[in-house]
Amino acid sequence: MKKLPRVLVVEDEPAIAELIAVNLRHNGFAPTVVFDGEAAQREVDAVLPDVILLDWMLPGQSGMALARQWRKQERTKTVPILMLTARSDETDKVQGLDAGADDYITKPFSTQELLARIRAVLRRRAPEIVDDSVTVGELTLDAATYRVSFRGQELKVGPTEFKLLHYLMKHAERVHTRGTLLDRIWGDHVFIEERTVDVHVKRLRESLGDAASMVETVRGAGYRLTAQGQARTAA
Repeated sequence: MKKLPRVLVVEDEPAIAELIAVNLRHNGFAPTVVFDGEAAQREVDAVLPDVILLDWMLPGQSGMALARQWRKQERTKTVPILMLTARSDETDKVQGLDAGADDYITKPFSTQELLARIRAVLRRRAPEIVDDSVTVGELTLDAATYRVSFRGQELKVGPTEFKLLHYLMKHAERVHTRGTLLDRIWGDHVFIEERTVDVHVKRLRESLGDAASMVETVRGAGYRLTAQGQARTAA
């Protein structure tokens, strides 16, 4: 029997939580519903979910605080998090993404939109494995073993950032617009906004450490990965 993807729903409004859970069950997911951060942490400690739907406003610890906490922990840092909130301003969306969310869903949302976003982050978490290895300067990515290293030291890179880095390294020295990166990394996930690319590039740079300068911002155009940034790091 095929294992159903586990979805942890952290939502303090019972009616909304139940509606989400019913739709998830009817569409091939195994939801678990909790109403506050403490219960959410207990569930995560017991069984690691495949994806977390996390309400921004929760009693006690906020969804933002929980997201930041999970991103700092080795066990939970790569679990996809979708932030659920009634806040729709761009600054709020950026705050949610900066806190560690992989996507952002504004209430009210349609069932189809929610399901599409969940499937999209699950695809990103387990990208198609290509048995190749690519090296740019002293930065190496091995897709078969899901490892990234710089000057022989292994780096911890999240799932979306890994896919982004893989693409940039395969097409090094070229400038890629945000729209191109959306098409190549997120595919047919039409809900993602271009600002999301900036957030994931920022997270990628943080993961790369001393190799961060290899990912360059080309003003008015987009991003590129270049070995020349490595030379500046070494200087």
